[in-house]
Amino acid sequence: MDFGAGMSNIPTIHIAAAMIEDESGRLLVVRKAGTDKFMQAGGKIEKGETAVDALRRELAEELGLTVAASRLRYLGNRTAKAANEARYRVDAEIFGLKIAHEVHPRAEIAEILWILPSACEEASLAPLTRDHIIPLALSLAARG
Repeated sequence: MDFGAGMSNIPTIHIAAAMIEDESGRLLVVRKAGTDKFMQAGGKIEKGETAVDALRRELAEELGLTVAASRLRYLGNRTAKAANEARYRVDAEIFGLKIAHEVHPRAEIAEILWILPSACEEASLAPLTRDHIIPLALSLAARG
């Protein structure tokens, strides 16, 4: 779902999100405690932070990942309905990251899941993941 110009009165949460892939082309999604939707790792961009700084901080907090800024590939900006905050939308700066090692949930993350973008219908996905990240991952995979 995309929010157009007529939706400017909807409160917006500015976030940085990671499209994390493993060597098999699976995507990592996370579920925060007390929620039922899986989404990208990442979170709110705090005042004075860049999107890269926010994402690096969130990845360390949520998954114990220490990531050099040079490893994050900017994939664009997308807007979607917020999964866990009614009547809000998220404005997401999306970055790609490939990893080859195991990660474990930390902080507010209750569960992680590796999904194949081409076969993820059974997963309960947040709107940003379902409507933007999955199509983006499929498009990038098709390009090779």
